[in-house]
Amino acid sequence: MSENRLKRQILKKKLFTKNRLVIMNEDTFEELFSFKLNLMNVFVAATSGAIILITLTTFIIAFTPLREFIPGYSSSKLKKDATELALKSDSLTLALKRNEAYIKSIQKVLTGELEYAKFNKDSILATANEAQSQFDMSPSEEELRLRKEVAEEEKNPKINASKANKK
Repeated sequence: MSENRLKRQILKKKLFTKNRLVIMNEDTFEELFSFKLNLMNVFVAATSGAIILITLTTFIIAFTPLREFIPGYSSSKLKKDATELALKSDSLTLALKRNEAYIKSIQKVLTGELEYAKFNKDSILATANEAQSQFDMSPSEEELRLRKEVAEEEKNPKINASKANKK
């Protein structure tokens, strides 16, 4: 234990021993300035400088347009343009479907499959919209059975634990 104490005292002595840093003119040996330093002061100053440098660099990258040069970050303009293009493509798809329905109806009139008196642009567009919303959303028999099983399991948690242990 005395060896450890001795080592600590030697280290403490080295850290806090005063040293002098002198900057001199080489030609005239004139002293320009000097510092009284110890090893602990140098260590604290270097650590503080490194922390400040890292923090400053992080803030510069995070809050300036420099972040766009880092892979993985995209510019806000690019995100805005992508959103606008997605909305435009959705509206163009819908307009294309309406035009296709209109053209099919005109073809029916021209081939004689549909009388002209029944031909109306508004009714064609309405049937195109109805065709999109005619999905069967009612639950199937299997789904109804699954719902009943889940409801029963929620009512009886003790039975569920014993079933899970058996499996």
